[in-house]
Formats: sequence, structure tokens, C-alpha cells
Amino acid sequence: MTGRIIRIDRRALVFGAAAIGAAGVLSRFAGAERAEAAAAGALAPTQTMPGGANNYIPGAPLVQNLGTGFVVSGIVRRAGDGAPMPNMRVQIWAATDRGGEREPSNRGSVVTGPDGRYRLETSPIVPNFGQPHVHIAYDDPGFATLFLRPVLNSRHDTSITADFVLMPA
Repeated sequence: MTGRIIRIDRRALVFGAAAIGAAGVLSRFAGAERAEAAAAGALAPTQTMPGGANNYIPGAPLVQNLGTGFVVSGIVRRAGDGAPMPNMRVQIWAATDRGGEREPSNRGSVVTGPDGRYRLETSPIVPNFGQPHVHIAYDDPGFATLFLRPVLNSRHDTSITADFVLMPA
């Protein structure tokens, strides 16, 4: 039988316990606003996703489409009452079979309709850094900036729906 001796450094133990405690307090503090909104029946705002702002360029032009073969769609709602948000500018960019995320023809903006829905057709999405994904942003005045990076189940998917909730600025 081979034994393994594990030595615990007292400083590492103290710092580790402090880090775990701080993470618990911060998660409770960050989640408190969301919990209060849920308890009141209010719709909580969508949180920005890690990597959502990668390769972001402000002011993408309004476009009719960015190719064909893949559809990005969703509905934009207001935090609190959940009302649909008409006339909101939503920017979308992705790596497609036409090129990478920085390719100007893979980036554009659309405006939500009266029901808060947006839709943009693009060329088929290809994996970037191993994952097929789309970037979606809201950054106009009036509401908090939001960056999303939803990942597709497969590079063969032909659509993705990304609904989100904006928080007034």
C-alpha cells in the first residue's frame, strides 16, 4: 500500500477559507437584487456573458441581412414589468463561412419591431476558438450595455434564439 502525505499550509487554509467566504457573500449580494425582483414578480435584467464583447466595434450599420443560411432572433424586454421594447438597436456579429468576427460583412445592427422582436439572417456560423457562437449587443443610451455570447449546440444549427431583458440606465 502506497500512502500519500498531504500537508496543509495554515496560510493557504486561512486564505482559501476567506476566499470561499467572500465568494459566498458577493454571490448573495449580487443575487439579492435579482431575488427581490423575482419575489416582487418583476423580470430581472439579463447579465452580460463572459466573452460577449470580444471583437465588438460600436456603431455597426443597420443591415437587411449578413448572408443566408442562419437566423439569429429573439425578443427584447424591459426589466421590471417585462414589457416588449420596440425600436431598440441590436448589434450582431459572428464568424461565418465568409470570414471571422472582424470581417465587416459579418457585423450589423437591426431594430426591434413593435413587439420587441428582432431577426437577422447571416451566413452559416463556423466555430471560432472551438465553439460556434454568435455575439449580440445592446449599447444605445437609455439602458445598461449588454453583451451576449450564446453558443450553438452544433456548427450545423441553422438558428438561435436569444431573448434578453434590459435594465434602464
